[in-house]
Amino acid sequence: MLERKAEIRYVEGLRVTDDAALACAKEAVGEVRVEIEAMLSTSLLDTPMANADIRVVSGNFVTARPVGVRNGVDLLHTGVVRKINAQALRQRLDDNDIVLLSPLGYSPTGEIFNLTLEDVASNAAAAVQAEKLIFLMDAEGVYDEQGELQTSLTVPEATRLLAGRSTKDDDTAYYLPSAIRACQQGVARVHLITRHADGALLRELFTHDGSGTLLTRARMENLRPARMDDVGRIQQLISPLEEKGVLVRRSRERLEMDIDRFVVLEYDDRLVGCAALYPYPDDGSGEVACLVVHPDYRGRNYGDDLLWAVERTARSQGLQRLFALTTHTEHWFVERGFRVASVDNLPTERQMQYNAVRHSKVFVKQIGR
Repeated sequence: MLERKAEIRYVEGLRVTDDAALACAKEAVGEVRVEIEAMLSTSLLDTPMANADIRVVSGNFVTARPVGVRNGVDLLHTGVVRKINAQALRQRLDDNDIVLLSPLGYSPTGEIFNLTLEDVASNAAAAVQAEKLIFLMDAEGVYDEQGELQTSLTVPEATRLLAGRSTKDDDTAYYLPSAIRACQQGVARVHLITRHADGALLRELFTHDGSGTLLTRARMENLRPARMDDVGRIQQLISPLEEKGVLVRRSRERLEMDIDRFVVLEYDDRLVGCAALYPYPDDGSGEVACLVVHPDYRGRNYGDDLLWAVERTARSQGLQRLFALTTHTEHWFVERGFRVASVDNLPTERQMQYNAVRHSKVFVKQIGR
């Protein structure tokens, strides 16, 4: 555009695409497509893509229509996605081809329209019901008004954040609305990460903390009663603490017998926390036991979520108080309303089971009148 001394105009964040601008867009798309295809064709033995044999396909998969007139200005060849040929895309993907889509769309009358990349990406992802949509941005991710990076957001949270922002012309304003629409249309996860940091994509996809912002339709956490098929994962979660002496050892058989007493917390289908309630109805009390959160997920209040679930269950059973025995986490329980007690405060049955060698401290919390 600058080389041709063409005027660049924007209306409501959309570029006015006149004949000169469209010619520039077609030229740029052609050059970039050729460069990408060349890089994906690399297959020399001394390269990371040795014998890759990657096929790249492009085509008229995107049907577009004109944006029309905005604020009295005709945006000419600027368009929006009207339809994605999902069947054709799936056929190419089923053949193990990489489909390369450009920000150009075509009308049934043969016109060419200049589209935004986020419009094409979000509509294509929704059309094929993609598991993930990834936007590479200038920013590290989505920030709130206080300048804090939001590592994860749900669609309602993102919508509220977007509505409350004063800045309307940055990466968040461009990408987040499309990310929200993609989630609403069936895309499971949208990742918004920086394109300037080496390894940002790998960190986002293959580490627990990620590197940018993850958008989902609903919370990734799932707090639910444990099932028999959770026994192995619970055992894997608690075994490091058993080896350190923080928890009393439980055999697999014991876990299977007690599985109905457990609640578990999942994050993205990974079991990251558990807790158990052992009721003593004659005493009107219940024991909070085996409350564990995976080390990679601590600091997110998951322990509080598990304790809340145990308290709710205890109240539903008519219990009046909870107690916990611990050798390492006394402060955590005190900060959540438990008070120091003695072995004499335990139900008689539990007193008989008390292990004097461990010398666990007792904490009690009233949860009912």
